[in-house]
Amino acid sequence: MEFLRSVALGVLIVLQQVLPPGFAGSSPCSPGFDSELYIFKVDRQQLQRGGRLGRVVFNICSARSRTVFDSADKRFQVDADGTVTLKRRVTLREGHNMFSVHAWDSKGKRHTVFVSVKHEAKTGHHHQQEDTEAVGPAQSRSALPALECPKSSRGLRRQKREWVAPPIRIEENERGPFPQFLYQIQSSRAKQFKMVYSISGEGADQDPKGLFTVNRNNGSLYVTRPLDREAKDKYVLQAHAETADGKNVEEPMEIIITVGDKNDNTPIFTQNPFLGTVPEASAIGFEFMTVTATDADKPNTEYADVRYSILSQNPQEPNAAMFTINPVTGGIRVNAAGLDREKYPEYTLEITARDMLGEGRVGTGKAVITVTDSNDHAPQFEKSSYNVSVPENKVGAVVVKMPVTDGDEPHSPAWTAKFRIITGNNGGFFAVNTGTNKQEGIITTVKPLDFEQNSKFTLLVVAENDVPFDKPLTTSTATVTVNVLDVNEAPVFDPEEKFISTPEDVAVGSELTVYTATDPDTARTQKVTYRVGSDPAAWVSVDGETGLVKVRSPMDRESPFVKDGIYKALILAMDDDPTPATGTGTLVIELKDVNDIAPSIEERAISVCNKESAPVLLSVIDNDGPGFAAPYRVELQGDSKNNWTATMNETKTGIVLRLKIPLERGEYNVVMRVYDNLALYQDNTIRALVCDCTGDDFQCTEKAVAGFGLPGILGILGAILALLDLLLMLVCDVRKRAEKKEPLLADDDIRDNVYYYDEEGGGEDDQDFDLSVLHRGLDNRPDVLRNDMAPTFMPAPQYRPRPANPEEIGTFIDDNLKAADNDPTAPPYDSLLVFDYEGGRSDAGSLSSLNSSSSGDQDYDCLGDWGPRFKKLADMYGGGEDDLL
Repeated sequence: MEFLRSVALGVLIVLQQVLPPGFAGSSPCSPGFDSELYIFKVDRQQLQRGGRLGRVVFNICSARSRTVFDSADKRFQVDADGTVTLKRRVTLREGHNMFSVHAWDSKGKRHTVFVSVKHEAKTGHHHQQEDTEAVGPAQSRSALPALECPKSSRGLRRQKREWVAPPIRIEENERGPFPQFLYQIQSSRAKQFKMVYSISGEGADQDPKGLFTVNRNNGSLYVTRPLDREAKDKYVLQAHAETADGKNVEEPMEIIITVGDKNDNTPIFTQNPFLGTVPEASAIGFEFMTVTATDADKPNTEYADVRYSILSQNPQEPNAAMFTINPVTGGIRVNAAGLDREKYPEYTLEITARDMLGEGRVGTGKAVITVTDSNDHAPQFEKSSYNVSVPENKVGAVVVKMPVTDGDEPHSPAWTAKFRIITGNNGGFFAVNTGTNKQEGIITTVKPLDFEQNSKFTLLVVAENDVPFDKPLTTSTATVTVNVLDVNEAPVFDPEEKFISTPEDVAVGSELTVYTATDPDTARTQKVTYRVGSDPAAWVSVDGETGLVKVRSPMDRESPFVKDGIYKALILAMDDDPTPATGTGTLVIELKDVNDIAPSIEERAISVCNKESAPVLLSVIDNDGPGFAAPYRVELQGDSKNNWTATMNETKTGIVLRLKIPLERGEYNVVMRVYDNLALYQDNTIRALVCDCTGDDFQCTEKAVAGFGLPGILGILGAILALLDLLLMLVCDVRKRAEKKEPLLADDDIRDNVYYYDEEGGGEDDQDFDLSVLHRGLDNRPDVLRNDMAPTFMPAPQYRPRPANPEEIGTFIDDNLKAADNDPTAPPYDSLLVFDYEGGRSDAGSLSSLNSSSSGDQDYDCLGDWGPRFKKLADMYGGGEDDLL
């Protein structure tokens, strides 16, 4: 009956460790489960929520009666007395279910046992009621642990499913002796047949081969050498049982061998040394770095549970426990105040990592902590007060340089200084910047100072850093007293540019305006005088005492010195200080146009055909303004009326000229009188070339000589070539007959115009004048000025174009000659022209280029009309402009 029952219930697997000798009652109590496997047999109706499966027994070896259990499968619940119940409905998919249950002893060590839940359906011949049975140890402690193979399904009415054995646990690093017996594989057919056992899989016939072996006759399973859990923590084998004749009577059974962990690995720090930084102003409790260590033992066990500690600190100042470490996370924190980078810039900590919750193997390492700078020192001025003087009217002047010192790390943001003017800079006359060395404040002027307005400033300057202070600090300040020095200031015109308007035909001597300047030096009594600084056309004069500006010579709006009807002259105002200053004002004269220029025809020559001639359009120009120009009208003069017709175009700005009657081939003068809108006119003469052609197909070729064709031309060219050939032969013959004479001078002699006629002895070593001494510039010779460049500070004049009316040629020449005389950009320049250098301290000065456009007798009255060249000479030797006036 018992045999039939074991077949109905399936394969019973008993997993039991071989107990050490002397386990009898004399052995001390060892906490743990009373079995390594519990098998609960249930029917399907019992797999409901709240159903009771069985009970596990845990010996706690203490007076405490209750134990804390935990199920790895959250579908099952384990009460404090070890009762296993269902938390929700469970369906056993493979006919069984296996999970683990954990319990903790009084020292906190965790113990684990496997629980197998098997479902058995009721059979027809088995009517008795089966209670849920909890199976404890399958064998006694003295019996051999065995794995019983499931029976084959052959001959049975219902095939049973293959069963997977629970894992077999083997501790790593066992010392042997080897091979070491593990378990015995037993077949339920061993009583009927002689069985042969074998294994396959990892550690058997697969790498690492030969690690596990089995006795073919009795099924004893052995391990042949120590195992290493860190190398491999699990092996899966297949156990096979066959008859002696090779007949397979058992299904293969899967055996899982797990390698139990031992504390055989020392924690190892992930870095050595660890490098960290901490600001010197850090507060107590500030965590600034973390150290970590790893343990190769099984994770989530006490063998791999590491705790950290600090063994030593170097240096131990100012406190031997400046830092502390979190034993669980490895975070290092500041433990005491007093970090000072300037005194103790670096600390070295010797740290440890212990497993077994700090009670096991120990690994050591180092942490190097660098104390970084914090802004805990304020910059300090070397001097608390400065007294300086600055001239007025000077922008960008350096007022004072103020050095500071800072105890923080050099060239760091906490060391770099910056400055602010906090009081005394009303009006924003000063600015303060940091010098290039980052430890100096430089005050400069950004607006011109005025002695007459404020002769003294008192500035309060504060020194700070680029970054805020890390703790409250007293800032350093400096007082700067700035004394403004009075200097002679130039008179100031009001306004700087004065605009006036006058007709261009204003009479000479007319008063234009009074243009005066005031001297800003109110503390001084000075006299201001005036003179013309720049007057390109020499049109104005100014009274030296009153500043009254008058017309000096006739003005012309169409002059090249006038741009868009505007003429500019510079008026100078000078004081009489021992160090005189000159102010400049610009007089802007708007010249109102008058009708003083008659219209003219732009084209000076035309060509027309004498047969069915096409009309010719002529352009009319007038340099006067729009009010004195178009519309124009035209009249033919003299004989031109007989041969030509002239009419205005539709816009009254152009003349349409037509040939009235056919004329003979030749050149003709056509005289036309052109009027502007105010009837101002002038006669214009154009040259008309009339040719024998028709319409606008203008062709004017010379007539060919009768009977003189291409053969005649070729004959003439041949005669010319023959004559040239004869001349070339004559020249060659003359050269061959000429005697070759010795030259009087060597070929490389640079002298010229001197010939040796005779040699009568030593004589003087004189040579002709070397042209190379004539040069421009003095090649860095001392005390001589040089200016041979065209001046660029004055505008270049514009020359009038050639007039269309021949009667205006004289005026055209006079105006352009006058413009050329006053052209500062035309050579020779008003500069020093050096002919030779005769050494210093020569009483005779160098010659200057004197030029004049006038010729004739020495009439000194005409000097008043000369241009700026003579004016400069007159100012140098004749007492200034007033003498000319």
